[in-house]
Amino acid sequence: MQTEIPGLRLKSRGKVRDIYELDGALLIVCTDRISAFDSVLPNGIPDKGKVLNQISLFWFDRTRELVRNHVREHRAGRFPEPLPAHAGMLHGRAVVVERLEMLPVESVVRGYLSGSGYKEYLETGAVCGIPLPPGLQESDRLPEPIFTPSTKAESGHDENITFAQVVDLVGRGVAEAVRDLSLKIYTQACRHAESRGIIVADTKFEFGRDGSGLVLADEVLTPDSSRFWPAEGYRPGGAQASLDKQYVRDYLESIRWDKHPPAPNLPEEIVAGTSRRYVEIFRRLTGRDLE
Repeated sequence: MQTEIPGLRLKSRGKVRDIYELDGALLIVCTDRISAFDSVLPNGIPDKGKVLNQISLFWFDRTRELVRNHVREHRAGRFPEPLPAHAGMLHGRAVVVERLEMLPVESVVRGYLSGSGYKEYLETGAVCGIPLPPGLQESDRLPEPIFTPSTKAESGHDENITFAQVVDLVGRGVAEAVRDLSLKIYTQACRHAESRGIIVADTKFEFGRDGSGLVLADEVLTPDSSRFWPAEGYRPGGAQASLDKQYVRDYLESIRWDKHPPAPNLPEEIVAGTSRRYVEIFRRLTGRDLE
């Protein structure tokens, strides 16, 4: 649930990740914490951090011909001092990464109409200013994937924004490059996922910059940042069975939690069910077991 590494300065402790300062780099540790509706829940999810770290490494490797990524080293035994002494804790759930200037935008791509996108469509007939055909149902496949960015909130909810607002934040050249890269990564990932019987309904990317241009960072196509639907059960017109964090959100909605801290404890069966789903999506997408 939480790491402490003597001799290292903790840069930040996010909802899921603990980030430490290294000489010229950062150490990112994926814990087993889980958040929903902007609150960290009291329970950890066994193996969740390992899934997030290792599935991101899988996608970083598959997308390296499209875009550079921030990973410098993922083998705990080869981390710089004093980290090898903590390799048992870090193995499979930590990476050493490049320091970047992170863009203030969440790069969301949607191929299906769900979540906040569906709610916005019902109100306006569009998502992030992109008009969509009338009469679409929840979970319908869109005519083509769309880039639907959002703000990157330090606290509270991210807010959907238009492409024009992204241009205002980062400039037209960077905005167009981020949009085009996001759509290319999503399209490539969907082809692989569909071959494994998985629909990627939507996902979120984060990009940073170094002296040479854009770099893909943070996490990639994880069950925290994506909606994964088993293709065998896909039925548009309502919510879908999922292999991602939606299982926890659905439980919290069912008990009518007011979404204000403190967050409630998760029952053992919800913890176990979430862990099973995370491990299953890892196995289905990668074809291998967790390290």
